[in-house]
Amino acid sequence: METTNSNHSAKFAFFYMLSLVALIFTALSAGMIIFQIINKLIPDVPGFFQGGFSDSSLKYAISQMIIAAPIFFLTMRQIHRYLYSGELDNNSGIRKWLTYFMLFVSSVVLIGWLIGTLNSFMQGELTTKFLLKAITATGISATVFSYFLYDIKRKEVKGVRDARIRMFLIGSLIIVAAALIGSLFVVEPPAEARNRKLDQLVIENFVQIDQAVSVYYAENFKLPESLQVIQNEFSYIRDEDLSDPETKAAYIYKISDDKAYELCATFRTSNLDGSENNDYRFYDKSWLHDSGEQCLKQIVHTEGKEFPLEARPQPID
Repeated sequence: METTNSNHSAKFAFFYMLSLVALIFTALSAGMIIFQIINKLIPDVPGFFQGGFSDSSLKYAISQMIIAAPIFFLTMRQIHRYLYSGELDNNSGIRKWLTYFMLFVSSVVLIGWLIGTLNSFMQGELTTKFLLKAITATGISATVFSYFLYDIKRKEVKGVRDARIRMFLIGSLIIVAAALIGSLFVVEPPAEARNRKLDQLVIENFVQIDQAVSVYYAENFKLPESLQVIQNEFSYIRDEDLSDPETKAAYIYKISDDKAYELCATFRTSNLDGSENNDYRFYDKSWLHDSGEQCLKQIVHTEGKEFPLEARPQPID
């Protein structure tokens, strides 16, 4: 059997290393998902970004877990099959070295998580959030550490179906499933994310049009009669900048005063709620809008941007 183990050492090393990589991604994604759920359920002061909810981070963690978790469980299942059949010896050097390396990695992850969590608390994060995150980090790392510590100390593995090992694997599978299911209640649906990004492109077009209108006004002392005028005047204004990126519906331009005008479009989402998903927070309040057909009022002058007193979106009559 020693010869067989030696001949298959590369194979066993592959499964252990693959399980290690998958374990790291699975454990980190589980922690990230739970952290983001905590951030969502216990919101902090508006505009306080340290430790705040991030929909993009949550989506990345979900994607990471969906890919990594099945790989981890399948590779561990195969490793235990080799141990049960005796093909992989309990005292194999590869098994001992890589298992202790996994213990080392879980310890490093725990230390890193606790440092990051404590740093967020020192930066002003709520005590409740800090405690929940510390419990999460400790719980995940302790589960991984205790599992591999127990596994490496087992004296008999050939032909033995260990109930505790099975409980560890089932328990971790439940944690992974619970994290994924819980994330579905707080993550932004893909269709909503697509609509929000399309609306962001509309706003980016509006910003470009507004800049061109301001330059035109500074040079001609009047507003352009139509969007086609600024397109003819400025080569960087393209046809696609004057219409919805998906429906290709042309934007509506209305002159309401000597220095005031409106840009109108049909928006799929609203950015009035200050949602964490909105990227519009980096723009000024003149680009706030509700969903549906909206006209956004703008005012130009020659010495910088001037905003109307009523910067709320107005529905199209």
